Amino acid sequence: MDISVTIPLLNEAESLPELTRWIHKVMNDHNFTYEIIFVDDGSTDNSWKVIQSLAEESDTIKGIRFQRNYGKSAALQKAFEAVKGDVVITMDADLQDSPDEIPELYRMITEDGYDLVSGWKKKRYDPLSKTIPTKLYNAALRAMSGIKLHDFNCGLKAYRGDVVKSFEVYGEMHRYLPVLAKWSGSKKIGEKVVSHQARKYGTSKFGLSRFINGPLDMLSILLVGKFSKRPMHFFGAIGTFTFIVGFGILAYLSISKIWWDETGISDRPLFYFGILALIIGSQFFLTGFIGELVARNSTTRNHYQISELLGVPASTPKTYVQA
Repeated sequence: MDISVTIPLLNEAESLPELTRWIHKVMNDHNFTYEIIFVDDGSTDNSWKVIQSLAEESDTIKGIRFQRNYGKSAALQKAFEAVKGDVVITMDADLQDSPDEIPELYRMITEDGYDLVSGWKKKRYDPLSKTIPTKLYNAALRAMSGIKLHDFNCGLKAYRGDVVKSFEVYGEMHRYLPVLAKWSGSKKIGEKVVSHQARKYGTSKFGLSRFINGPLDMLSILLVGKFSKRPMHFFGAIGTFTFIVGFGILAYLSISKIWWDETGISDRPLFYFGILALIIGSQFFLTGFIGELVARNSTTRNHYQISELLGVPASTPKTYVQA
C-alpha cells in the first residue's frame, strides 16, 4: 500500500463527506493505493455515523471510535498502530488542510529520502490569538530541539511508514512529533509550504488552556525525550551537586568552628542553607532512583477504551525504539 491517511477528529460530521471525496479524487488521479483511517475521539455529533456510511461506500475507509474524548495524541497513537502504508499522512478533519498537497509530500518521502516532512502554513487564516502563541512556541522549540521547522504543530505531515512505528504519542505530545521522530532515530526532517483554508464547518478546538499547557508540554517533551529512560542522569546529577554544596558548607562551618571562629554554628544563616542543600540533594537523588525503578518496569501507557472498529484489527503489535 502506498499511502495511509490518518485523520483524528472531534465533532466534524459536516466536513467528513467533502474531505473524503477530495482525498479519493487526489488518490485516484495519481493511481495511489491507499487507506483512510478516521479516529473519532469521542464525538458527540453524528461523526461516527458519517464514517460508517462512508465505509459502506468504499473499502478504503477505516475507523476507530473512542468511548470518550482522550485527545489528539491518543487518536494519532491508535491510528499509527493500525497503518499499513509505506507513507503515512496525517491531516486534520476540518478542511483547513488540503489533500492536494499529498502527492508532493509522498514524493519528498519516497524520492528525496525524507523521514518526515512537516507542513508549513506560511499564510494562515487563524485569529491572532492563535497565530502569535504558535509563532512564539515554534521559535522556542527550534532553539531547544535544534530542528529547523517553522511550524511544528501543523496537522499536515508525511512520515515514512516505519517512523510512526518507532515512537509513542501520549498526553499532548502530538504538538512535538518531529522532536519524537528525531529522538527515535529519524535523520532527515524537512518541511513544505502548504496551503491553508479558512474553517468551513464547525468551531475551532483551540482553547485558552494551551497558553498554560504549551510551555509545560514543551518542557515535558524535552525532559522526557532525553531522560525518560535514564532519569537518574537528570535528577541524580542535580541531587549530587546540591548535596556536595551542602556538605561543603557544613564542612567549612565545622572546620572554622574548630580552628578560628568561636561563633556558634547554629547562629549562622549559612548553617541552615547547608542543611537545606543536603536535604534537597538527597530528595533529588532518591527521585532519580525511584524514576529508574519505574522506567525499568513500566508498561505501555497507551491503553484506551475503543467502542467500535471499522476495518482495523482489534490489536496491533508495536515495537518502540528507545529514545
